[in-house]
Amino acid sequence: MSQAQHPDIRWDTLLRYRLIECIALWERRLTTNHLCSAFGIGRQQASRDINTYIKTHAPDNLVYDSGLKGYKPSASFQPLFTEGSANEYLSLIGQFDQTNLSMEAAQTMQVVETMRPPHRDLRPEVLAPILKAARERKRIEVEYCSLYQTTPEARVIQPHTIVFNGQRWHTRAWCEKRSRYSDFVLSRIADEPEITLTGSHGPEGDEAWNTILTLEIGPDPRLKPLQCAMIERDYGMQQGRFTMTTRAALLNYCLQNLRIERESPDTPPEVQQITLLNREAVAQWLFDSRQATQANQTSVRSPVS
Repeated sequence: MSQAQHPDIRWDTLLRYRLIECIALWERRLTTNHLCSAFGIGRQQASRDINTYIKTHAPDNLVYDSGLKGYKPSASFQPLFTEGSANEYLSLIGQFDQTNLSMEAAQTMQVVETMRPPHRDLRPEVLAPILKAARERKRIEVEYCSLYQTTPEARVIQPHTIVFNGQRWHTRAWCEKRSRYSDFVLSRIADEPEITLTGSHGPEGDEAWNTILTLEIGPDPRLKPLQCAMIERDYGMQQGRFTMTTRAALLNYCLQNLRIERESPDTPPEVQQITLLNREAVAQWLFDSRQATQANQTSVRSPVS
């Protein structure tokens, strides 16, 4: 859950509420030690956070168990600050160094292995001015290299959002050279971009960014019935499909992560496993490298620069 969904709660407090819910739900025992170890706060502050969470936000979520000497989730527990998913819990505890974890969480980390994408070259000298330009709606001069222009090239862009696509970071920005919104990989920007004047191309003008698509995903129809049933169970599908939403500007990254960006009849169904059922409905937002020349002439369905 983002802070935008809880604008009245400070960010640091929101993080502690997220940990409260994750630990209570997945470890079935929450104590002040969890908050003290994870955030380096005192026991009094941790106790105050738990009590405020219960009294102000979720009075029916936690029950104190004297036998456990801690709180456990109630039978009617409903997450308020988290999604209640195992992925969220494992990701959250993975953010804390093991030496700062409570004993329960440290033991969990010993039996959990998390694969992380490789670190890309991203320096504060690059990220800080781009963040500032995005917040202040400013234009910024950068030296940028692309796969098609490998020598540094001066660009003037107006960034509006920083995006992590599952593998690397980029900024969604208006490019004055090409007169379109594009994605600029942050690791390909040279040091110390220079902020200039206020721009006039914010996120409100980015059609691909503001277009929300619903994707329908189902088992590869070439699979046998029992295999389809297994895939449906893996993904929690209902009636042979599940849906997910994404911005049109992020569609290709989403499909890349699902490994169905370009489906091929030559790929065995046991390898592909799932398929995009409504590909035709979202086809206008797909980028195919074989159509790169045509796509480069459009303003909104642009590939990575």
